[in-house]
Amino acid sequence: MSNRANAIAERIEQGAEALAAFTESLSEAEWQTVVPNEERTAGVLVHHVASWSPTLVDFARGLATGKPIAGVTWDAVAQMNAQHAQEHAAAGKQETLELQRTNSKIAADRVREFTDEELDGAAPVCLYWDTPLSAQWWIEYHSVRHNYHHLDSIRAVFNR
Repeated sequence: MSNRANAIAERIEQGAEALAAFTESLSEAEWQTVVPNEERTAGVLVHHVASWSPTLVDFARGLATGKPIAGVTWDAVAQMNAQHAQEHAAAGKQETLELQRTNSKIAADRVREFTDEELDGAAPVCLYWDTPLSAQWWIEYHSVRHNYHHLDSIRAVFNR
């Protein structure tokens, strides 16, 4: 196992647990509170992070082998997020937190499978002007950051 991959996987797990631990403390009313600038409830945001965790690592796997990410726009991402919010508006807290913990472990375990050479593998990413980006960059920017980004938005709502 790559030490780098393991360290990145641990950061995914830490962020996922921070998000789960904080949102676990929310009341049912807080769970249903819309997060400004996100246009989704706290619960939907956690479900969103949980749902995307393994898939984001799969994109990195493609980059590791030189496969570009092409044909995706930020508008399409926004549409997918809006559709997800509608479909999961009633997502229960316990089931969502279980999904968050399960999928974060799956994502972290997939990251642990990367070699150092695969982490260094890069390909153009259309969302970033076809910049050739490494699998490690993608994992850190998307998989690690995703938990913390939405946790920060949720914390700000409740000022804690």
